[in-house]
Amino acid sequence: MFILGKKFKMGQIWKGDKIVPVTFIKAEPNAVNLVREKEKNKYSAVQVSAPFRGEKKVLKEFRIKEEEEGNFKKGDMVTVAVFKEGDKVRVSGISKGKGFQGVVKRYGFSGGPKTHGQKDRLRAPGSIGDTAPQRVRKGKRMAGHMGVERKTIKNLTVESVDVEKNIIAIKGAVPGCSGAIVEIRKI
Repeated sequence: MFILGKKFKMGQIWKGDKIVPVTFIKAEPNAVNLVREKEKNKYSAVQVSAPFRGEKKVLKEFRIKEEEEGNFKKGDMVTVAVFKEGDKVRVSGISKGKGFQGVVKRYGFSGGPKTHGQKDRLRAPGSIGDTAPQRVRKGKRMAGHMGVERKTIKNLTVESVDVEKNIIAIKGAVPGCSGAIVEIRKI
């Protein structure tokens, strides 16, 4: 099962005598817009739309197994009730943007030495190639834009589900900032 939601805060909840760090995701009921079938479209999928206040309607297509095709009809609603406490899920979203970063932060380069004639080369990348091709080779790790990439975190656990408020609490961190749209899919 699957649902689109909006990450709205991180916090912690008590489970017995332990504190569990969680991410709270508000997942309003998603409407099924389209059901793709294996015979017609050569693959099985369900397209859902989620209403997020102040934004356009978000559409997302989720692949499903052939045997699940009959479970969905156009106009059905997918709610947080499809998840229960203890379910293993994977959450996908767009990671936070970090702007233009150097090679030390972006790739973990060690930088240059402080001594031996080096004055201002501490966080510099060093040599960027040999003299033969007389150009920078494709894929060279250099400074540049970091973040704003699609990330998927697997094997997260659903800690609680509040059906009245449409909130899912998932143990651990999920990609994106507060207000980011995420996809939750049961493993």
